[in-house]
Amino acid sequence: MIKTGQQMNQKQSQQQRLSPQQIQYIKLLQLPTVALEQRIKDELEENPVLEEGEPEDSFDELEQTEWEEQKEEELEPVDQNEEIDWDEYMQNTEYDGENYSGGSSYSGGGGDESWRDLPNPYHESLLEELERQVSLLDFNEEQKLIADQILGSLDQDGYFRREIEAVVDNIAFNHGTLTNKEEVEKVRKEIQRLDPPGIASRDLRDCLLVQLKLMDDEEGRDDAIKMLRDHWDLFEKKHFKKLKKKLDIDDEELQTAFDCVTGLDPKPGAVGTAVDDTSNYIEPDFEVYYQPAEKGDIEGEEEGDFVITLNNGNVPPLRISPRYKEMWDDLKKKKKSNKQTKETKNFIKNKIESAQWFIDSIRQRQNTLMNTMKTIVALQEDFFKHGEGLKPMILKDIAERVNLDISTISRVVNGKYVQTHFGVFELKYFFSEGIETEDGEEVSSTEVKNAVQEIVDNEDKQKPLSDQAIVEKLKEQGYKVARRTVSKYRKKLNIPVARLRKQIM
Repeated sequence: MIKTGQQMNQKQSQQQRLSPQQIQYIKLLQLPTVALEQRIKDELEENPVLEEGEPEDSFDELEQTEWEEQKEEELEPVDQNEEIDWDEYMQNTEYDGENYSGGSSYSGGGGDESWRDLPNPYHESLLEELERQVSLLDFNEEQKLIADQILGSLDQDGYFRREIEAVVDNIAFNHGTLTNKEEVEKVRKEIQRLDPPGIASRDLRDCLLVQLKLMDDEEGRDDAIKMLRDHWDLFEKKHFKKLKKKLDIDDEELQTAFDCVTGLDPKPGAVGTAVDDTSNYIEPDFEVYYQPAEKGDIEGEEEGDFVITLNNGNVPPLRISPRYKEMWDDLKKKKKSNKQTKETKNFIKNKIESAQWFIDSIRQRQNTLMNTMKTIVALQEDFFKHGEGLKPMILKDIAERVNLDISTISRVVNGKYVQTHFGVFELKYFFSEGIETEDGEEVSSTEVKNAVQEIVDNEDKQKPLSDQAIVEKLKEQGYKVARRTVSKYRKKLNIPVARLRKQIM
């Protein structure tokens, strides 16, 4: 019974819940090629039912490079019944000489990939190099403890930004050794002279000065040391007239001093992390090339074809292990099913479903990537043919044509790269808003950014252009752009303001 004054409200709402397979597909979709390789290795280790197929097993549909539409397949959910249709699973992994008849296998490319599992050569890390150099110094036990603290506190650029008092306290608390700030500073300055010079510096000024002092007696070195040591603020702000007056030198001598500083390393710690660091290496996910038609082709036919390839790198072909079919058959032959048999059957069933989901998710990922790349090329034909003429294009333009959500397209283009005749580009490069020209034509904002970069590159460095002056230059080229827009583009291009772009000569 409902009391007076009370109301019973019913609210009906719809919530979209993603299936485990959809979640897995989304996660795989946003992985670049290198990360996908590692993800597959992890899955192969975790799921005994999943295994690498034979090198000749290939799914040719994903390797097609003809310029034609490719319809994305709807993936069938794995059968939820306890019994497993092994005949269907095994048939789907059979190779008929051309391609797979079903969806349980996926090939990541042919060729001899036996080198794939070879270990990378060992390279000594920067920390190990520094520890080795410190061991050669004439340090006592106290100084060795200090050096250990300093090396362990370096940031990724090689700077020592920790408070010196914290080092003193840490050594006293953990090692029972009393030291002082002066001794810590003495050890730090010794480390600064190691290779790479400038390591363990407190700030940029400290780092550059150490390198200058260790430099051979080159022309302009003494002026450069005075400039950084005594007039850092003027140096940072490029107040050339004041620097010349303070240092009592002319334009040529000031330029020589600046040249000495330009050749220094502002991040000495980066040299140790760059060695064999695959995370700094871009492996393109696609290759797109335009092949013009040969002479003598029938008149009226297309001028040429685009060759679009999805780079599968070291991604192996995958399949469900035939050995587990034998295991399943043995279990079915048993007349009585005890608790252990049921647990084994459930285990196999779950692993089979997981393997099937994983293979299908990878196939769906590859189809989505190929469809997206084909559509990008279709909308940016001029660029992929000639390397210029980028048109305005947003994520929605692609999403509508491939019938996918904008969020899905965003995952596809994020962190993915394409190799072209004109260099390697991140897919996000091809997306930009449109800007209207004086003639009423709409051009890509990327094209305008390139124009800004070119204007700055060709400006008089003794009289660099202000943002308003760049606006006027763009107007001469037919671009209608506001000053605040130029300022925004300049910042995105990492171009400093005019005052900081000024050069001496």
